[in-house]
Amino acid sequence: MLSPRALVLRAPGTNCDHETAHAFERAGAIARRVHVRALAEKPALLDDVQILCIPGGFSYGDDIASGRIFALELAMRLGDALRRFRDRGGLVLGICNGFQVLLQTGLLLADAEGRPRAALAHNRSGRFIDRWVRLEVRGQKCPFLHGLDAPFELPIAHGEGRFVATTPADLAAFERAGQLVLRYAADPAGSSTNPNGAEADVAGACDATGRVFGLMPHPERFVDATQHPAWSGRLDGGAAGAGLAIFANAVKSVS
Repeated sequence: MLSPRALVLRAPGTNCDHETAHAFERAGAIARRVHVRALAEKPALLDDVQILCIPGGFSYGDDIASGRIFALELAMRLGDALRRFRDRGGLVLGICNGFQVLLQTGLLLADAEGRPRAALAHNRSGRFIDRWVRLEVRGQKCPFLHGLDAPFELPIAHGEGRFVATTPADLAAFERAGQLVLRYAADPAGSSTNPNGAEADVAGACDATGRVFGLMPHPERFVDATQHPAWSGRLDGGAAGAGLAIFANAVKSVS
């Protein structure tokens, strides 16, 4: 049986593509890093993969806004191909900058005309945040998150990660539909750990099918227990990190 194939799409400024490809390979997939211009020249590359991932980084330097130029390039040159990939049942994952891109392309949380119904705004603090956060999964809609029943930790690194719905009605609609699938969890004492002021503590969201998923934390940075700063005191050094489960779930879903 052939291993599932994952395409990790990179652009100038992307800097997490190697780690993301490694995570998919650790999970049992065959991962290929592809530059956006190569995919634009040959969109049929998507026909040979089951998973598409837009990884983290600072695509095109985030010169206009985080992910904006990358999103415009995808929408103009690959919009139809990406929608076909999604509609045939392919899995799409956007991590940090990739989450920003998915929202701006209309592949995630958009209206019928493809207009975004949510955005990722500047952190409430006005500062770039680089730290570990506590997370929890809500519901079972998203296959990337199956089995992650207990709170877990992943690192974040972003300046524009505050989830904001376009209107309160949109936020309520996403909540009713079960699309706000990953939240910043309270700490053991019950205090909020929301690092950026995100509405409803949203750290990640999916589309109506659950197959298109974006999140601000970086699961590719915690696939081995030793990547956690407290591993020597609390974790088995030979164990997998919590982030690996997200990639393993994707591979299992398309296997």
